[in-house]
Amino acid sequence: MKIYRYSFIALVAILISACGGSEKNIKYNKFSELNSQQEVEDSLNNNPEDTDTDTDTDTDTDTDTDTDTDTTESLTPIMTTLGSRHELSEVYGNPAVESDTAWSSYDPAPTFERSKSLPLQFIKMDDGVKLAVKVTLPSNSRSVNEGPFPVILIQTSYNTSVGSVVPALGGANPYMTSHGYATVVVDVRGTGNSQGHWEAFGEREQNDYSQVVDWVVKQSWSNGNIGLYGESYLGITAILTAQQNQPAVKAVFPVVPIGDGYRDVAFTGGQLSPVFLPFWMLIVTGLGAVPLEAILVNPINGVTALLNHVLGAVANFQVPVILKGLLGEANTTTDGAFWAARSPLEGAYKIEVPTFIVGGLFDLFQRSEPLWFERIKDTVTTKVLIGPWTHIEAIGSSGLPRDGVPPLNQIQLRWFDQYVKGLPVGAERLPNVTQYVLGEERYVTSNDWPHAQMRPEQYFFQANKSLLKDMPSQFVAKWPALQAPIFGLCSQSLSQWTFGAASALPLPCFDNDHINQKSSVVFSTPALEDDLYINGPIQANVWMKTTALESSVSVRISDYDPATGKSRPLSNGLLSASFRAVDENRSRVIDGIMIQPWHPFTTESVLPVKPNEPMLMQVEIFPTSAKIAKGHSLQVSLSTSNLAQGLQPVLSSLLKGVLGLATFLVGPEHPSSVVLPVVPNSALAQ
Repeated sequence: MKIYRYSFIALVAILISACGGSEKNIKYNKFSELNSQQEVEDSLNNNPEDTDTDTDTDTDTDTDTDTDTDTTESLTPIMTTLGSRHELSEVYGNPAVESDTAWSSYDPAPTFERSKSLPLQFIKMDDGVKLAVKVTLPSNSRSVNEGPFPVILIQTSYNTSVGSVVPALGGANPYMTSHGYATVVVDVRGTGNSQGHWEAFGEREQNDYSQVVDWVVKQSWSNGNIGLYGESYLGITAILTAQQNQPAVKAVFPVVPIGDGYRDVAFTGGQLSPVFLPFWMLIVTGLGAVPLEAILVNPINGVTALLNHVLGAVANFQVPVILKGLLGEANTTTDGAFWAARSPLEGAYKIEVPTFIVGGLFDLFQRSEPLWFERIKDTVTTKVLIGPWTHIEAIGSSGLPRDGVPPLNQIQLRWFDQYVKGLPVGAERLPNVTQYVLGEERYVTSNDWPHAQMRPEQYFFQANKSLLKDMPSQFVAKWPALQAPIFGLCSQSLSQWTFGAASALPLPCFDNDHINQKSSVVFSTPALEDDLYINGPIQANVWMKTTALESSVSVRISDYDPATGKSRPLSNGLLSASFRAVDENRSRVIDGIMIQPWHPFTTESVLPVKPNEPMLMQVEIFPTSAKIAKGHSLQVSLSTSNLAQGLQPVLSSLLKGVLGLATFLVGPEHPSSVVLPVVPNSALAQ
């Protein structure tokens, strides 16, 4: 039975052609008409086991070589959005509203000379827990506060006391204060000077957000208009608060916010993050456990809060979550209610205020930052800026101003001046999408994401380890790979999943995949005859088998420069074999080719791994923007692990596959490939 969406796409294509458009063939994946991953495997398992002498050349369904370039480029691609837990993918709607293509400066003169911090205060929640709050007001030399003021609200897990010293962790920005904004910083429950137990964006914490907004509105120094701001955890609380639609909230400016807690970082590809999760929880616990100012204000309450924080970390949340993940506890290691509550993209449709997203090409939340733009651009004024940054670099907006893009605090001021103060300063005309393009080494603007001119181009793995647009010939290749959970430890992934902190080490593997490729099977395009501009998500379709009961595949995308011998990391993906099921009704498809798979990662979706039976691994590779220069090669590296990014749970998965031998398959019966989001080079000149 055909999947409805593919039939619909084909119907749309026919209608376009019938209405005067040029005829265009829709290209399907080899198994796009099968209902499920299991049907794919069942159909193959009815065939004899492939051998090295396999000469089957019947590839009629895949060898359509009609490459009428003019016809292809004259038609708008038929594309679907990426679905979510609660929404199916849909045929892409209207493009984003037109905006300026160039940036302009905005740096008005300050209106206040200094600031004044009020004593530590507490807000009582409806369950009796008290949250600590620090307020900073604009002030003039007369020591008389003007007001009331518009307010920037920040909610942090990193301790307001620390934020007073390091504003990125939860403090007032002097630039914003000097331009007339009061700043309110709140310790979320169970952290800093607040009472209660921390559970990282749990239901109870999210209930607190609206009560904090209500409190701010009632203060004499507040004019009732609020802009939500924050970086990392603070950006996540901002965007979750925006979804509650408090009338006082007028705009939101989250920097590196998460989108999907499970897929982005905690269990990428169904594997526990052994680097990020412990590192992050250690930071929250270390910075947020000690209520320094609360102890000074009221020693008894302060010590009680400290004991609650430590007890909560050991018995309630931090330590239990990590242990459950390592041991394979189902409610933690599979996608469900726990992770849905910690995936703000699920509530993106609720946002009704202008939103400016800041992200990084090597950020922890690289996957979701452009998705935020796609999800909300149709309902609210939305902009996205993505730099060449790790998490830490994005928080510091490293390298700005550059290529006309102003410093981040000027962008934030313009956003809030228009939407919080109500000033006509042209924020709605700022470029919709601004991305740093690796290889081009500059920021490039566009009107939409995914890029309006993006087309999927499928490159097939060949028996000689080349990457070509042609289907693999009758030659069959089998590339063995040891299943060991140690590969990728020294890689760009280590820098990425330590927030960028590891990049301070003088190791060459952070900007060169050459070391990782020694333990990988590497496929390369021939030296390019022209520049290749890719912008968007990438999908690898890897056929493999294993001698064990579990396996995984790590896929790295690199830009190889023959002049230097370096393979520059661009992006990567990871997938456990037992989680290889794909929900096609939630996956992104462009012109009939899947380019971003949606894996359910639920207990019900787990597929058995049968020794020595071929499996199709459709791997989601996080979106990037890069130009592979003429003369360079695009490389795809396959291995069985990426320890810096993910580790299979010890008891439920790791022991099933740690002694196995995987084999990557290439040939007409197993057409492994990578699907690239290719944009015309002319777009770089716009």
